[in-house]
Amino acid sequence: MRISQLEGQRVALWGWGREGRAAHALLRSRLPSLPLTLFCSQAEAVQAAALGDGLLTARTDITGEALGGFEVVIKSPGISPYSAEAVQAQARGARLLGGTALWFGEHPEARTVCVTGTKGKSTTTALLAHLLRAGGHRTALAGNIGLPLLEVMDPQPAPQLWAIELSSYQTGAVADGGVAPEVAVVLNLFPEHLDWHGSQQRYIQDKLALVTRAHPRIAVLNAADPLLSKLELPHSRIVWFNHAQGWHLRGDVLYRGDAEVFDTRAVPLPGRHNRGNLCAALAAIEALGIEASALAPAALTFQPLPNRLQTLGTRNGISYVNDSISTTPHATLAALECFSGQRIALLVGGHDRGLDWHDFAQAMRMQAPLGIVTMGANGPRIHALLQEVAGQGGFALSSAPDLASAMQQAEAMLGGQGVVLLSPGAPSFGMYRDYVERGKEFARIAGFDPEAIVAIPGLGVA
Repeated sequence: MRISQLEGQRVALWGWGREGRAAHALLRSRLPSLPLTLFCSQAEAVQAAALGDGLLTARTDITGEALGGFEVVIKSPGISPYSAEAVQAQARGARLLGGTALWFGEHPEARTVCVTGTKGKSTTTALLAHLLRAGGHRTALAGNIGLPLLEVMDPQPAPQLWAIELSSYQTGAVADGGVAPEVAVVLNLFPEHLDWHGSQQRYIQDKLALVTRAHPRIAVLNAADPLLSKLELPHSRIVWFNHAQGWHLRGDVLYRGDAEVFDTRAVPLPGRHNRGNLCAALAAIEALGIEASALAPAALTFQPLPNRLQTLGTRNGISYVNDSISTTPHATLAALECFSGQRIALLVGGHDRGLDWHDFAQAMRMQAPLGIVTMGANGPRIHALLQEVAGQGGFALSSAPDLASAMQQAEAMLGGQGVVLLSPGAPSFGMYRDYVERGKEFARIAGFDPEAIVAIPGLGVA
């Protein structure tokens, strides 16, 4: 849908986070006389009133009946379309759109590479932009990575290419925008965000909408993922990575088919799984028709993103690693693999979305760290599973009411030597606003500057 098509329609905004504010600013600049209704909390209504927009009405009665009185509802990504209010509103005729759909509707000719996956999508998108820029291509880095698309509608001069990260909340919106991406990358699929999607099956369905419904010209898929490897896409050409005929790793060496490119051990990406993201980025570059082999060595100058296996520093013999972005047990297992052979005290637990931790617990029989401290709402459930295997795994196990206490217990386990690893495998909701705030608190408690660890390099157009 084009923004101009909203003229004369009954339009509401649902949510007043960063995306909601960006949607308001955009609509007001393009359609200055369009009345808007904002559905939000009482506190957010006060914030909205401070704007002095006489054509903006704030309402706190967020019901399906109220939302259904509008022809178009532009909702924030964090609001599930499967909630009772959303379902009722749509049944009453309201069309729910996100900012991603609006952006794509306004950019039918843009050369876009959209990246999604349960884990690694931010790093892969940033790495993609970094490599393209190293090749002299003016590239925008935006989306779920920290810069909403609605905030970069018309950058001047316009970028040649767009590297866009999409969460599972946004992938379906690309199809809703009516414009197919040039290249769509799907990295992997693990259960996540089940509270938003309602089930694992629907999570996978929504995630794959980027390639099954949006019909990109080229879909770049991970041949090593058991679900993706079986995917058939009649409307798109498929390019595989982690495949012997494409970009893949043999040990630590990067290959394009049978051609050796370079040893990746010097690439500043912690963990072999992270360096595997380089294969995805290079396959996407190649899909754009750009020679990727010449750009691959530029990965050596990539600056890693915060909150992703981020080493903060060492104090009193103990190193502190911030992997707050870890929100699934699979991500925590990958983090442990990066520190194999080291003395590790692991902090796990947070918001309980009902994910299954049995595989994680079973893995601790053979690859457990020195100690594990559970915390958060799902901490007791994880703790109970780990108690069943602690004897075989030979690891210390304790629980803590909060992050500060968990860190104290982890430090005690290490006895002045080793690594405190925050890789919680769960979201932070209920304790912190998001994973960034959790990471900052981890840094503060450890004695490091929390503001010095959060900047995402390369956002915007360069």
